[in-house]
Parts: sequence; C-alpha cells; structure tokens
Amino acid sequence: MDIKEVIIDQIKTIYDPEIPVNIYELGLIYEVNVKENQDVHVLMTLTAPACPAAEILPEEVKEKTAGVEGVGEVEVELTFDPPWDKEMMSEEAQLELGFM
Repeated sequence: MDIKEVIIDQIKTIYDPEIPVNIYELGLIYEVNVKENQDVHVLMTLTAPACPAAEILPEEVKEKTAGVEGVGEVEVELTFDPPWDKEMMSEEAQLELGFM
C-alpha cells in the first residue's frame, strides 16, 4: 500500500459530527498530494462555509495525515471552490444517508 492510500485510510476514520459518514466518502476531500520529499498537501472543503465543524475537521485531517509513518510536513487547505454538493458523495455515502 502506498503512502497516499494509507493517508486516505486514516482520513476515512474522520467523521463529520452531524453526519454518520466519514469525510472522505462525503466528498469533502478534493485532493491528497504527496510530494517527492513526502510532504503532503490536502485540499478539502466543508458541507457549508458556516459548518460548526470548521475548526475541528481540517485540524483532525492534519493530525491524522501527519501521524502516517514517513509523512513530512502537512498542509491542509480549505476551499469552497467548487462548493460541496451531495453529488460529491460516494455511492456508499448516498446509500447510508438515503439519497439512493
């Protein structure tokens, strides 16, 4: 398993406090980029700009990513472009939340 897959597995352990689905399956993680020096850049969003978890989720993503063996510096960038939409959820998440 490569380091990016391990990072994604760690991110999948993070749940939005208001939704019983992990943030990766919710489609909140747009990109996980691992550079040659093992530094990691994660581009993510929230379900809404005023999300109550705005302070918590990006920090948890940073902590979980930094905890992966071999990872260097971690940068988590929060964006709202494109804005999150329920269509970004995986089929598994849509089934879990009754959208399918």
